[in-house]
Amino acid sequence: MVTVGLTGGIASGKSAVAEELRRRGAVIIDSDVLAREVVAPGTPGLAAVVARFGAGVLRPDGTLDRPALGRVVFADPAARADLEAIVHPAVRARAAALAAAAPPGAVVVQVIPLLVETGQAGAFDVVVVVDADPDVQVARLMARDGLDREAALARLAAQAGREARLAAADHVISNDGSPDDLVGAVGELWEKLHP
Repeated sequence: MVTVGLTGGIASGKSAVAEELRRRGAVIIDSDVLAREVVAPGTPGLAAVVARFGAGVLRPDGTLDRPALGRVVFADPAARADLEAIVHPAVRARAAALAAAAPPGAVVVQVIPLLVETGQAGAFDVVVVVDADPDVQVARLMARDGLDREAALARLAAQAGREARLAAADHVISNDGSPDDLVGAVGELWEKLHP
């Protein structure tokens, strides 16, 4: 089994790379998906989030109001750290269980946006960073999430610097070009991971 930590800045294209790796046969474990699961209604994670941030982070149907929570944690580093202390351990436990269930010889790719920030780079055989120009990331964030420039820049600033991510990388996939360029780069990576 080859374990891969896949990371990159917000709106860099991690999901597109992960999907292309899945298409080629990798087992994908996406921490963003797991982060939603561990705060689903009825979970200990959601109860802990409400205990820390109050019922104002819930929608009327009892699900987490992510935009409301995001406004709190992206404006306050201490609040963000509190949220991470609730969510990250639960996500890591679930990811470890999924990785253990992968078939022998699999390429297991864990998509972890905050891999560098949370000190997990050493836990993988290979670290892959999806990199994009910061101006491209801001434009994608504004288009994808409907954010204004200031909010998009705040999201970008909340993550590790680009240099820190690149320093942790065994492989870098640049995503400033076309979708076809990205598919080609993932193909080259796959040949290295799964010869």
